[in-house]
Amino acid sequence: MATVDLVMPKLGESIMEATILKWHKHPGDMVAMDETVLEIATDKVDSEVPSTAAGVLSEILFNVNDVVPIGTVIARIKTGAEETATSRPAPVQPKVEVRQPQMETVAEIVSSHQTSYKPQTNGAGNRFYSPLVLNIAASEGVSMSELENIPGTGNEGRVTKKDILQYVSERRSGVRSRESGVRSQQPTVQSQQEFSVIKESAPPTPHSSQLTTYTGNVEIIEMDRMRKLIAEHMVRSKHTSPHVTSFVEADVTSMVMWRDKVKKDFEKREGTKITFTPLFIEAIVRCIKKFPLVNCSLDGDKIIIKKDINIGMATALPSGNLIVPVIKNADQLNLVGLAKQVNMLADNARTGKLKADDTTGGTFTMTNVGTFGSLMGTPIINQPQVAILAVGAIKKRPVVVETPAGDSIAIRHMMYLSMSYDHRIVDGSLGATFLTAVAKELENFNGEREY
Repeated sequence: MATVDLVMPKLGESIMEATILKWHKHPGDMVAMDETVLEIATDKVDSEVPSTAAGVLSEILFNVNDVVPIGTVIARIKTGAEETATSRPAPVQPKVEVRQPQMETVAEIVSSHQTSYKPQTNGAGNRFYSPLVLNIAASEGVSMSELENIPGTGNEGRVTKKDILQYVSERRSGVRSRESGVRSQQPTVQSQQEFSVIKESAPPTPHSSQLTTYTGNVEIIEMDRMRKLIAEHMVRSKHTSPHVTSFVEADVTSMVMWRDKVKKDFEKREGTKITFTPLFIEAIVRCIKKFPLVNCSLDGDKIIIKKDINIGMATALPSGNLIVPVIKNADQLNLVGLAKQVNMLADNARTGKLKADDTTGGTFTMTNVGTFGSLMGTPIINQPQVAILAVGAIKKRPVVVETPAGDSIAIRHMMYLSMSYDHRIVDGSLGATFLTAVAKELENFNGEREY
């Protein structure tokens, strides 16, 4: 009988490891081709891993909650076919289940220096640390000298996500307080150089409260996995990027009237609804072409300008959680194409049919806070991007309208737009100019246009 290795599949760019949530099959169980064998979780998505062969599951190499690098053999399947040089199939793209509440949220969570994985060392030894481990260390204030002394259970003694989380948990409970206290007071020169920012300025994560007693009538709710990820990613974004937010007001009366006029015919003719979102994205794409610097990321002191325009759109789920599917190459789509992509991705997100690739690769993000009735918002940047634009609710208001015949007061459809941007690369002049350009695109909407 031939043996086929089942490997941890690649779930998208920048994902280097995944956590095993549940085994659906056990040694000795029969498995069919493409049948779900286990569930895994990453910082981006939760996924079901299908079998790459039909046969008997002969061996499971990792347990539940183990963190496993991408490409590692996690199980073996015995098949009835003779083993040949080509009998081992390539890893199958897993089906992503956008589960609630265990699901990725607003941000694309890997910083720009993680886009191509390179093992990282502290410079004082031969231990390697994955970007995920270093990010957790940064958010939890774990110094490099402490990392050096954490026992690793990964390959060749590597510190895994599970190892560092266990260390942090023990340190909070006081088990390691004395040890870590001594180490943090006597760091090496190398550790001070590499982790000075983390030790001195890393803000505490929302779930690191030291309160042990509570007064009054309270209810204590443990954060679920998704909420912890949201907290960590938002804090990391704020800690990484100096945020500046600009605001502008736009008269979108022409756009609102055009949509009201064509929406029934549009749905009948194209088989999909026309919402405001593709109209907003269309305007954003046009302005990105004029100001390409807002469509970039930073890698140290290098500015990576993205030639592809991939627009992430924050999508609300029935549970109230958010996920950010990405419209790839939005600049190559007309309005009909944008409308179909927007509706398809939003529906797939709500019904758990998104693929892993649907939430990666974004270069600029738009969020519609007006959906929830907000007039405006101050969104947090979706790392490793450098800008995020929020559109508020459209409201009728009396405004002054300037005409050649003189000024008058009229009832117009008005909305606020806001954009948060990374002040390391986007200055106020560029940020405000870009935002104003988007507002002008919406105000100058052609009410006589075709689809």
